[in-house]
Amino acid sequence: MRKPRILVVEDDTDIQQLVSYNLIKSGFNVTCADSGEEALQLLAKEPVDAMVLDLMLPGKDGGEVCRAVRSQESTRALPIIMLTAKSEEDDIVAGLECGADDYVTKPFSPRVLIARIEAALRRQPEPCGKPESESVLLGRYGMEIHPGRHEVRVNGREIHLTASEFTILELLAGRPGWVFSRQQIIDQIRGYDYSITPRAVDVQIFGLRKKLGDAGTCIETVRGIGYRIRA
Repeated sequence: MRKPRILVVEDDTDIQQLVSYNLIKSGFNVTCADSGEEALQLLAKEPVDAMVLDLMLPGKDGGEVCRAVRSQESTRALPIIMLTAKSEEDDIVAGLECGADDYVTKPFSPRVLIARIEAALRRQPEPCGKPESESVLLGRYGMEIHPGRHEVRVNGREIHLTASEFTILELLAGRPGWVFSRQQIIDQIRGYDYSITPRAVDVQIFGLRKKLGDAGTCIETVRGIGYRIRA
C-alpha cells in the first residue's frame, strides 16, 4: 500500500525535523518546505495527501498559502492542518476561515498531531467512491450530495467545499430536522478529544451557507442549541 505523503511547511528547523521524524516513524512519506512560496512550488510539481502548515512563515504566511491552495482545482480538497504558536480563539477562527481543516497549537504532542493528520485523511473520499444510490438529494433546495465523489451540486452547479464543510453538510443532511449541537458536530466530525472551541463551528457554518447561496437557507440555527437542515 502506498504511504501517504505529507507536506510539512515550517521555517523553524528544529520543529520541522521533529514533525518529519515522527511522521516518518509513523509510516508517512514526508516532503518539507521552509516558506510559503516553496510549498506552493512543490504542490504544483507533485501531489501530496495532506499538509501541515505553520501560520507564521517568511514571505507568504500560512493564511495566504491556505487561500492559494483552496483556490486551485487540483488542491482544493487537500487536508490542511495548521501548526502554530498563535493559540488565541480569534487566531484559530482566522485559520479556519482561510480554509484550514484543523488547528494544532504549539507546544504540541507529536502523537496528537499524527492523530489529527490520520483523522483528516480518513475524512477524504475513498478512491472507489460510493454507489450513486447512496447520494443524498434535498430536492426542495436543488441540492445533491455525493459522499463517494465528495461532491455537492446546487441546481446542477458544483459547489467546492473544504473537507470540513463537506463533512458537516453530510452530517446535517443525513438527518433532516434533527438538531446537532456545536459540541456534537465537533465530537462526530473531529473526535471527542478535539480541543477547538464551539465558536469555530459557527465559522464553518457561515462559510458553508455562503458557498451554497440561496440553498444555504436550509441550514437553520436553533438558538441556544446548534444547527439542523430544515426537514
